[in-house]
Amino acid sequence: MEPFWSHMLPRPYFNEDGISLFKADCRNILPWLPAEAFDLVATDPPYGVSYTGHWDGDGEAIEGDSDPNWIEPVFREVWRVQKPDSICVSFYGWPHAEKFLGTWKAIGYRPVSLIALIKEHWGFGRFTRSQHETAYLLAKGRPKRPALAISDVLNWTQASPLLHPNQKPLSAISKLIDTYAPPGGYILDPFCGSGTTLVAARALRLRAIGIEIEERFCELAARRLSQQLFDFSERTAPLEQLMLI
Repeated sequence: MEPFWSHMLPRPYFNEDGISLFKADCRNILPWLPAEAFDLVATDPPYGVSYTGHWDGDGEAIEGDSDPNWIEPVFREVWRVQKPDSICVSFYGWPHAEKFLGTWKAIGYRPVSLIALIKEHWGFGRFTRSQHETAYLLAKGRPKRPALAISDVLNWTQASPLLHPNQKPLSAISKLIDTYAPPGGYILDPFCGSGTTLVAARALRLRAIGIEIEERFCELAARRLSQQLFDFSERTAPLEQLMLI
C-alpha cells in the first residue's frame, strides 16, 4: 500500500517493493515529505570541493559539489522528516567540516560518533595520501542504543565496476543501516547517487526513499534495483549472511 502522502510527490523514477527513487533536486522533494516519517537517514552528500576526477573518462563534475550553501536548508528539512530519537548517518567534506558540523549543531543534531571507512588503496594527495573517509552519527533526540555497538572503523572494499566517483562500499553501508534502523524501518537518502543505500535497504527488507538529481546515476540505481544486482566483490559472506551483518 502506498503512503497516504505519496500523491503529493512526482512520479518516481523507480518504485518497487517499498523502494522509491526520485530524480530531482532534494530541495524540491523534502518539503513534500511528512514530518517525522523516517527511522534513519543515511546519506553521502556533495562535499563542496568541486570534485571532478577521471573515474568515467570524461572528468564531468558532480552536480551541486561547488557550493556548500545547500547544507543548512537541506539538513533542516532532513531533521523535520526524521522521527524523534533517531539517527542520521552523514558523510561530509572535511575542507568544510566547520560548515557541516556547525550547521548540524545549530539545527539540533548531537554528534554521537565518528565512523571511519578505511580504503584498501591509497588515493592521491598533496600533504597526505587519502586512505579513509568519515561519517558522523548524528542524533535527533535520544535514540535507543543498538543491541550490539559496532566498531567506529569499517573496511572499505572497492566496488567493481565503480558506478559513481564517490560510491561507498555496500558492505559498510549495509552494516550501518542494519545497526541503526529498526526492523521494518523507513530509510531516507536525499543524495543517493548510484543507489547503494537503496540496495542495502532492499536486501535488509526495509523501505526506503532515495533522491538523486543526475539522470545518469538514477538510471544506474534503477538498474541495480530492478535487476537486483549486488556488488559481489564487496561481499565477505553469502547474501543471506550479509543481510544480517
